[in-house]
Amino acid sequence: MAVNLQIPAESDIHAVAGVEIGITAAGIHKSGRPDLTVFRLAPNSSVAGVFTTNRFRAAPVQVSEAHLHSDADTRALVINTGNANAATGESGLQNARRSCEELAQLLDLRPSQVLPFSTGVILEPLPVEKLVAALPAAVDSFGANRWFDAAHSIMTTDTQPKIHSSQITLGDTLTTITGISKGAGMIKPNMATMLGFLATDAGIAPELLKEMTRSIANRSFNRITIDGDTSTNDSFIIMATGQNGVMVDSVASPHYAVLYQALTAAAAELAQKIVRDAEGATKFMTIQVEGAANEAEALKVAYAVAQSPLVKTAFYASDPNLGRILCAIGYAGIKDLDVSNLNLWLGDVLVAEKGGRAASYQEEDGQRVMQEAEIVMRIALNRGTHNETVYTCDFSHDYVSINADYRS
Repeated sequence: MAVNLQIPAESDIHAVAGVEIGITAAGIHKSGRPDLTVFRLAPNSSVAGVFTTNRFRAAPVQVSEAHLHSDADTRALVINTGNANAATGESGLQNARRSCEELAQLLDLRPSQVLPFSTGVILEPLPVEKLVAALPAAVDSFGANRWFDAAHSIMTTDTQPKIHSSQITLGDTLTTITGISKGAGMIKPNMATMLGFLATDAGIAPELLKEMTRSIANRSFNRITIDGDTSTNDSFIIMATGQNGVMVDSVASPHYAVLYQALTAAAAELAQKIVRDAEGATKFMTIQVEGAANEAEALKVAYAVAQSPLVKTAFYASDPNLGRILCAIGYAGIKDLDVSNLNLWLGDVLVAEKGGRAASYQEEDGQRVMQEAEIVMRIALNRGTHNETVYTCDFSHDYVSINADYRS
């Protein structure tokens, strides 16, 4: 069950001018539900993306990267769920390219103007004939505001759709930001088994959008972990259609900072919703590392704690076995860490100081915090000025069951 995941009402989801979405059931997902989604973008839209670092990068990831690097005018996305088209060799690449070719023909585009995305089971051939046969129905269903349906159609083991929609004012111009994401397991930074699609009707210069997308990913999707597994298909895309007349062409633009902050907030919300809907999750955990010497050091500590199975199972059991947190901090890889300077808080409770248990700590205080659905761990290293935050969840019996039965 998702942990405090808020789903906006359909009436609160704003269409993005210059984006049309079509959805249909191609018969790829075993449930038979809608599993094929197509985006069509207005001419001269800017599109940028970041992708998984897994060496077994899925065929659609490779093709999408190649098309983006070709500097083609990206005009469409095609997304299937139920099959990852990963670890499928040359035939997988051919199938990903064919999906682009067939959609391009329907939309009177070049194949390089189409980006493909897949999510689902790895090591199984993509049933490309089913995908191709369903494309006309998806195109025929194009609508200006089908974000809610799209959020459902890209789900795999997700239990809830993940949607963000907001509006800001740039100068005198109302600007819309709407996006969706999916993911529930095989989630780790450097992207995860997640897809994220974020759009705005503001215009952003292509090279600037590339820089912004990398930076925004590092502040959102690269700050979450569920199980420490980096997937083969992870993709995060930002689309800027320019349909509202605003153009941001440099960091010196008067609208740059506001738009950047709004896009970052949207991506962070979508990323955190993935953690809230993690497979079998019952707790949403925020790990704040303060006073690190540098960013890398802070992240080492945060992820050591966030990815520790012993820490995660203790939180599932609401067991204040908090020595497990100190253990994870200790093996994070900071060779000269002086543990006598370290402080650890669980919620508002000081747990550790001066190298050991805090004199004020009481077991019942730790137990009280552990019962909560949302828990903050704050770790003060007291050796610098750098701070980082990572979001994670607990491990439950359901996580094992969901992943053991995933292909059944």
